[in-house]
Amino acid sequence: MPNQKRRKDLRNLAIIAHVDHGKTTLVDALLKYTGAYDFKDGEVAIMDSNPLEKERGITILSKNASLQYKGVQFNLVDTPGHADFGSEVERILKMVDGVLLLVDAFEGPMPQTKFVLKKSLELHLKPILVINKLDRPGARPDEVADMTFDLFCELNATDEQLDFPIVYASGKDGYSTLDLDEPRDSMKPLLETILHRVLPPVANPDLPFQMLVTMLDYDSYVGRIAIGRVFHGTVKIGDPVALVKRDGIIARGKATKIMKYKGLARVEADEAIAGDIISIAGIENVEVGETLACVNEPKGLPTIKIDEPTISMNFSHNTSPLSGKDGGRFLTSRHIRERLEHEAMINVGIKVEEVVGSERLKVSGRGELHLAILIETMRREGYEMEVSKPQVILKKMGKQTLEPVEEVVIEVDEEYQGAVMQVLGVRKAQMRDLKTTSTGAIRMEFVIASRALIGFRSDFLVMTRGSGIMYQNFLEYQTYKGDLPTRQSGVLVSHGAGDAVAYSLFNLQPRGEIFVKPGVKLYEGMIVGVNNKGVDLVVNALKGKKLTNMRASGSDDTISLIPPRQMTLEFALEFIEDDELVEITPKHIRLRKLKLTEVDRKRVSRSAKSK
Repeated sequence: MPNQKRRKDLRNLAIIAHVDHGKTTLVDALLKYTGAYDFKDGEVAIMDSNPLEKERGITILSKNASLQYKGVQFNLVDTPGHADFGSEVERILKMVDGVLLLVDAFEGPMPQTKFVLKKSLELHLKPILVINKLDRPGARPDEVADMTFDLFCELNATDEQLDFPIVYASGKDGYSTLDLDEPRDSMKPLLETILHRVLPPVANPDLPFQMLVTMLDYDSYVGRIAIGRVFHGTVKIGDPVALVKRDGIIARGKATKIMKYKGLARVEADEAIAGDIISIAGIENVEVGETLACVNEPKGLPTIKIDEPTISMNFSHNTSPLSGKDGGRFLTSRHIRERLEHEAMINVGIKVEEVVGSERLKVSGRGELHLAILIETMRREGYEMEVSKPQVILKKMGKQTLEPVEEVVIEVDEEYQGAVMQVLGVRKAQMRDLKTTSTGAIRMEFVIASRALIGFRSDFLVMTRGSGIMYQNFLEYQTYKGDLPTRQSGVLVSHGAGDAVAYSLFNLQPRGEIFVKPGVKLYEGMIVGVNNKGVDLVVNALKGKKLTNMRASGSDDTISLIPPRQMTLEFALEFIEDDELVEITPKHIRLRKLKLTEVDRKRVSRSAKSK
């Protein structure tokens, strides 16, 4: 509309991309070039401040930063690229007027590229294509540009959205260019493109105050903090504020603290005006998607649609005999409940419910990774807990049962193609596409039920000897696919408590993979390894070799143990069955049976058969 007021001194934009295509590194380069952040020698990836983000190389939590260029403030939001954090992506895009779509100059568009681009096109945003990692060996920027254009067409982009500018860049080396034949010496070409192609925000400071809450934070001093964009009007410290809930109910609060972004830091401000992205404290019980408004005219903005959870797990306090012996500080159900309720308050993708008749809590999230990140975070904070096997969340529609289905893209060397297709075929996957990439690898696209993928990733890595690449992305709910194959192997279960003995583990090795090493503390019901014969077996891993006065020259010291599997949270969650749990402490991840004694397990088994 021609009569809309816009703030010419501001640009709000998000950076969207597939996992590990360089969003965070590019933001670092922009901050460095404009002097918005004083880098220390060797410092990189400052946007990924969470230790888990640095370790995994992915962005989990959306973060804001700002920089100044030619007197204009750029508010940048770094969004997660993984589909499990889709609820973050969608909300962030509501705050901005443009997006930088990053694509790897070698890999090209990937499943999460499609996921985040689809979200931005639906919101009528006009992307700027940044083909990143030009420094990468084998980079093919022209081919990648064509592939990305095809993706825009596939996603039904409008003619206006198809007229996107292309910037070539290397966040790692700190340069960008509009022409591959031009010199590459700074980030200026990208900044100029943003300045001229991202629209200034529509912002009328004379209208009544309205702000859409897109994220939440918490501070023990000021309480709940609402983060979002001011769409209209102004707000000052001390102003009374109306909270318009999703159901139309109006509550009251007061703006006790207002914070804006300067570089990466949040700085206090006296007021905020239309167009600003701010944090505001003083409004109790505010939720994501609600509106903060002027008390005289409390009108709500359109609420945000949030992706529903697709996977759930049961959490409970640690009940194993080793509880409290691994340095855990938070051991009770109350501690775990309070922590999960706090997480659900600020993380809109998490849902926490009581399990009737028990102390367990059902925690639902957007995927295995989403919940695994939560568990790992709690573990590092000093929590001890037990979690059950991940279960997909089914929906009832009339007489039909629906289940979540995912798109999976797999890239393998040609020699592994047959094995992968065979295993996915058994899991009822439907192939949509198969092609050979420019590097000679085979790229296959499948549609497969989410529950069929639980446990597949570990098998896939073994099958392809660690060389295969796999990406998955939630697609939609479809008709229930029926029974699927379960774990083929059984487990070796410790018969008693004590320290594992090398001699016993050596004798157990022929039965299957071992999970523990000599000297590790065991308890009755703890899982010590795999039984390849497909049934659970109670074993004695505590028995030493009987001593005699007969000696065999050199043979008594030749016990050769295969190194046990390094237990990771992802493997543990994929491996366990319904009658098993993962025990998580700050120092260890253990597998155990739900019922620790063999007598209890047999009783449950007889009860199940009699029904």
